[in-house]
Amino acid sequence: MSRGGARDAPCETEAVSPGASKGTLMSLPSHVETVVVGAGQAGLGMSYFLRAADREHIVLDRRSTLGGGWQDRWDAFGLVTPNWTASFPGKPYDGAEPDGFMPRDEIVRRVAAYGTAIDVPVRLETEVTRLGMHAGGGFRLETNDGSVDADSVVVATGGYHVPRVPPMAAALPKRVEQLHSHAYRRETSLPAGAVLVVGSGQSGVQIAEELHEAGREVYLSVGSAPRLPRRYRGRDIFAWFADLVRRGPALGVTMLTVETLPDPRLRFAANPHLSGHGGGHETNLREMAARGMNLVGRFERVDGERITVAPDLATNLARADAFFGQRIQPMIERYIAAAGMDAPTDDRIAYDFEPPVVAELDLAAAGITTVIWTTGYAMDYSWIDLPIFEADGLPRHRRGVTDVPGLYFLGLLWQYNQTSATLFGPLQDGPHLARAMGVPVREEDTVLVS
Repeated sequence: MSRGGARDAPCETEAVSPGASKGTLMSLPSHVETVVVGAGQAGLGMSYFLRAADREHIVLDRRSTLGGGWQDRWDAFGLVTPNWTASFPGKPYDGAEPDGFMPRDEIVRRVAAYGTAIDVPVRLETEVTRLGMHAGGGFRLETNDGSVDADSVVVATGGYHVPRVPPMAAALPKRVEQLHSHAYRRETSLPAGAVLVVGSGQSGVQIAEELHEAGREVYLSVGSAPRLPRRYRGRDIFAWFADLVRRGPALGVTMLTVETLPDPRLRFAANPHLSGHGGGHETNLREMAARGMNLVGRFERVDGERITVAPDLATNLARADAFFGQRIQPMIERYIAAAGMDAPTDDRIAYDFEPPVVAELDLAAAGITTVIWTTGYAMDYSWIDLPIFEADGLPRHRRGVTDVPGLYFLGLLWQYNQTSATLFGPLQDGPHLARAMGVPVREEDTVLVS
């Protein structure tokens, strides 16, 4: 979730270890062959490929420490992907619990340690404020600490930049504390009382579950986010995704790519929800409702303490339940058949609980003192002063290669397929990008342990 205008950059002769500040470094070079903007897993992975080929480059990041956007997550945040997905170029996962789920601080340490291990030439606390063409050729990057020219640029700032809160938030009563999930840290920091969580994507469902387990009365406004099973036919769902990415093409079974999506708007759809807490489990909203969580539909209108709720809860739950069977399960079944695998039968148990329909929510009567907006992020590429953006705000590219020679992106949502923005996305899209830049890639540097 690094914001556009990064915080990672090296100078020509000196690298920085995690936690070092720009004050310990020499000034920016006047020119470098390649600048990588962003030092999350995507930027660090790109740096690995460049360094392995002895390509001159620097990585610029606006943060004061390595660890990427994981540093912005709440205290009890945990990966929804198994630990083995924290495999980076040249550094496959080698920990003791490949099937466990790292808490926030552990994944931050792992990303930072990767930067140290590859000796990334990074310059922290260096925010890129403008990227444009240079009159003499190539690019000029203006930063909060001077400018640097480059022959090529890799933008690795992800797709989660600015917390998005709907306009209706302004109509809520002043007595109600409001915050975006970006600012949420822990249950005990909230005022006493019930909590309304708006949004049922990964963050919303996990935060709602965390608050409910802490004894809070929780109301969850359910939107269009689908859900995934934690395990299917004996394996974690991400193990199937990894096989589809690595081995599926040779068997004629591939995941949907950005070019084969039935509707381009699906690139902006909420990620399916599931959880890594407690050893990993499904986040079935029907089950949560049966345990006492209050589910409501989307909000239509706010009038003081009263919120008019759309009659779409049953429809949204049904769609969430159907997603796996419609979009993912058929691919896995084709893969199992093509690979000749002897996988266990599907032992999932359907949960049929239908929560009551709520047409109006009275905040005061419900005792709601806090609203947490888990409504996602907007992209912010306003610092890129180049004619490369579509009407929807995404850069024009083919798997990260733009139509501006020398300009590339890595870590975008749906850069190639749904796994592009995951931890192991750089292992999938990084080699393609490196080769497009004329950088050789060794097969042993793209190992994904699962």
